[in-house]
Amino acid sequence: MAEKSAARGYLQKADKKAQSSGGWFTSSSTKYEEAGDLYQQAANAFKLEKLFKEAGDAFAREAECRELCKEENEAANAWWNASKAYKRGFPDLAIQALTQTIVHLTRSGRFRQAADREKEIGQIYLQESNDLRKACESYVRAGEWYAQEDATATANACFKDAADLHADLGEYPQAISRYEQVADHSLGSALTKYSVKEYWLRAGLCALAMNDTVTAKRNMQKYSNQDVTFSSTREAKFVNALVEAFENGDQDAFTAAVYEFDQVTKLDNWKTSILLKIKKEIGEELRLT
Repeated sequence: MAEKSAARGYLQKADKKAQSSGGWFTSSSTKYEEAGDLYQQAANAFKLEKLFKEAGDAFAREAECRELCKEENEAANAWWNASKAYKRGFPDLAIQALTQTIVHLTRSGRFRQAADREKEIGQIYLQESNDLRKACESYVRAGEWYAQEDATATANACFKDAADLHADLGEYPQAISRYEQVADHSLGSALTKYSVKEYWLRAGLCALAMNDTVTAKRNMQKYSNQDVTFSSTREAKFVNALVEAFENGDQDAFTAAVYEFDQVTKLDNWKTSILLKIKKEIGEELRLT
């Protein structure tokens, strides 16, 4: 109880300081600086008690005091601390706090840090509320900020995550566009060129998920023109085998191609899911004919 009393004590002092009229020799700025320090102490004491909602609330009150003092960096940090406390069971409040953090970071031109926080928002939407749409939007926004700060690899990772989510949402043209964007950025570097075949594979699967073998074949040819080594890769041969099986309405050939690829390169959950959708479409086509 002693630690809890300490937290409540700091909170009461902070409230009293923030609400005080000050004096002849105390500016309002000084008053809010001192109140902000007390709210921060209260928040840390609440964290010791594992009272994370109360800790987040206290950090938020600190942030408001920092804002009244025009302390952009301190306010951004306080909102971020609030979000970290809120993450322990209060995802909606964590997103609100991160959004406030981003306001201050972008206002002061700290777009790399803003991208980090926006990516956190995307992760919360995905992991806590399974809101694929909002998660996708956050990953795209974070990727754009990383890109303008020349953090190309981190930007590409965000755009790739956004592409996966577009596909999960059934937005295959947007997914293909994002995969191709990441592949184009990766082609120019010896360090990232090896990953291009993976992005093109995913783009090829998205075209098949659209029941569009014409686009799938045209894109595979386009990718081979961009990188002459691509046509000889397992990924390209895999997509081409799937296209042939799809056009022939041959589920057995489709299954065999998937099995053969999986024996060497284990399929992840995303690929497994989209391949099941494509195989189902072959079945639908067979029933229609």
